[in-house]
Amino acid sequence: MTGKRLSPLDSMFLAAESPETMMHVAGLMQFRPTSGDAGDILDQLRDEIYGSNEIEPPWNMKLQTPWFLLNPLQRWVEDTKFDVMYHVRRSALPRPGDQRELGILISRLHARQLDLTRPPWELHIIEGLDDGNVALYVKMHHSLVDGYTAMKTLIRAMSTDPADADTPLFFRNPVPKREQKKDEKDSGLIPDLGGLLRSVTSELSTIIDLPAAFAKLAVTAVSKSNPLVGPGQAPHTIFNGRIGRSRRFATQQYDIARLRAVAAAAGATLNDVALAICGGGLRDYLLGLDALPEKSLIAMLPVNIRPKDDPGGGNAVGAILATLGTDIADARERIEAISASTQAAKDQLSGMTSNAILAYTAALMAPFLVQTGAATVGAPKVAPASYNVILSNVPGPDYPLYFRGNELVSTFPVSIPVHGVGLNITCQSYSGTLNFGFTGCRDSMPHMQKLAIKTGEALATLESAYGLA
Repeated sequence: MTGKRLSPLDSMFLAAESPETMMHVAGLMQFRPTSGDAGDILDQLRDEIYGSNEIEPPWNMKLQTPWFLLNPLQRWVEDTKFDVMYHVRRSALPRPGDQRELGILISRLHARQLDLTRPPWELHIIEGLDDGNVALYVKMHHSLVDGYTAMKTLIRAMSTDPADADTPLFFRNPVPKREQKKDEKDSGLIPDLGGLLRSVTSELSTIIDLPAAFAKLAVTAVSKSNPLVGPGQAPHTIFNGRIGRSRRFATQQYDIARLRAVAAAAGATLNDVALAICGGGLRDYLLGLDALPEKSLIAMLPVNIRPKDDPGGGNAVGAILATLGTDIADARERIEAISASTQAAKDQLSGMTSNAILAYTAALMAPFLVQTGAATVGAPKVAPASYNVILSNVPGPDYPLYFRGNELVSTFPVSIPVHGVGLNITCQSYSGTLNFGFTGCRDSMPHMQKLAIKTGEALATLESAYGLA
């Protein structure tokens, strides 16, 4: 049976799957109906989906050996008995159907494992919102796609024209030809001498790049003034232990214009501002619980290492570590510390090949993997934490999108808490807004909606600090 091999990173996400650490990512999209009421739109969508028989890769692909997830020869293969009615479901919110009720439903849906004997994705169509909107919650296993690929899929399934009624459903979008050609080369049937030469060159560059990068990391252990963050510098927090199966989910949305104004005033980047409001929000949230560590919390920031025109598919992600400045009370000093930290981390990756970045990422992750493994089996802490929270920023389109004439008004990412890191904050830009999805372990993140609110207060404090309020 032919298929597509899993990359080492894809396999890592698969190996980490457990009843508590469910390795699926998701998106929550809300649409404003412009071509009828919500009920009519959902009926039409349901009928079209259930009549679908043209499912394109990777949405019709399942694991070749789901009973042996650690199979080193694991592949994605076509599901010849694909059942679209299993993958697409319909739900209704209880009264009053507000955003709180929507968040509760998403928390419950996100706490359920995907069936890995089938193509690992689900689409939930949600009605009953009090504002008359329609919500779609799509979840998929991280071994199948990363955030970059998910965003590419979203864009391909939408239109910039509100009059366009012919855009295909996301699981009927064909894989781009460039990706298909790549898979043919991966089959080993077609010699690729150019690829072999590039591979040898990349390996040599990796050997040259890594010693200098690791030497810089070593300095961080003995120099408090060095802004570069290395492994083992994160303190322990209430959400850095073993997690349970239940989830909490909260959202927040900000106009990018507000964030850019702060970035310009502070001489920082938009990402630095996002980190600063999360750092300020976490500081106040933990202070309110009397659980703020003396040392600053550390964030792990995934970094997309694909070429600019890459169509996506699988995972190609590196990582850097950065301070969140939670030990700093002053908002201006906090963002300055964050900006210095992220710049030092980016300087580390500058000039590295993709292979070198992946090897460097593995070194950053090593203490975390040890700690996660210990938490999984209930063992005591055996290594300093690498980081406290995962904080991702997935770039999206800066223009409005429509699905069958219905306007996409918001899109929120729903991500993965794991043993050792029970909080994941993912941002997604869309049409002039930055949308934050806060996903946490229910047992270790009490009142998480307060954290979302605290980030708004932290943004207002930053604006006041730079005279923008």
